Amino acid sequence: MNRLDPRRHPIRPDLAAEHLRGAVEAARFSIGTPLQVAVSRAPLRGRPEPEDPQTTELLFGETFTVYEDTDGWAWGQNATDGYVGFVRRESLDSVLVAPTHRVAVERTFLFPRPDLKSVPLDLGLSLTSRVGVVETTNGFARLATGGFVFAKHLEPADTVRPDHAATALGLVGLPYLWGGRSSLGFDCSGLVQIALAAAGIAAPRDSDMQTAEVGMLVSEDGTGVSFERGDLVFFPGHVAIMIDAQSVVHATAFTLSVTVEPLAAVTARAGRITAVRRLPPRDR
Repeated sequence: MNRLDPRRHPIRPDLAAEHLRGAVEAARFSIGTPLQVAVSRAPLRGRPEPEDPQTTELLFGETFTVYEDTDGWAWGQNATDGYVGFVRRESLDSVLVAPTHRVAVERTFLFPRPDLKSVPLDLGLSLTSRVGVVETTNGFARLATGGFVFAKHLEPADTVRPDHAATALGLVGLPYLWGGRSSLGFDCSGLVQIALAAAGIAAPRDSDMQTAEVGMLVSEDGTGVSFERGDLVFFPGHVAIMIDAQSVVHATAFTLSVTVEPLAAVTARAGRITAVRRLPPRDR
């Protein structure tokens, strides 16, 4: 049997996705049921325990295929990046709504009425969260899932913002959060993933996956390369985005925030550069 990454393949000794039958061994297999994230953000965890550190976050409107639903926890896989884990079942809805728009700002509130004075229903939907708009009234978009969002905070779902460095710079000052990919906070690879998503580029969740799969390798150690805006620079367990030839924007535990620093300072702390990857011109 092949060894598959359990972060991106629904496999456990006792359970696996039906489509993996024959590729992995498991006590039983499940076809899975696609559900939709119905809250602004939902922590995904490695174990069905509230205190277990989140491995990533699910965002409003994402599809999550559930292979097991037990004791209030759903175990399954995020359709956006394939990440597998446990999420609270109440965060998911069985009604699937096709997205027409996505959130275009750092955060926007979901209101019960098209009235800015009404009490928000949620903490706020984050950048790239997907919504289905039914109609617009009084400057607010009514969502198929219920509630209203300020229409100017949305853009068509297929919008492409090619400068992912600019998107990341727009998030400077937000907190660093382990496993974060929402306006509540980002970790390093979560920031890169969301910035690339805004550019229409699907990227895997973790930095080791990104260093192997995103763009093209231009240097294995940072030498012999003229850095360009948008280059992804990888370090042991970390990733940053070049904003010019000397500086990066990244989510870092050093400041517990999304911040801008000289590349030289980040390299000195990390010890070394492990890869530099560049997005092809057609994708930038």
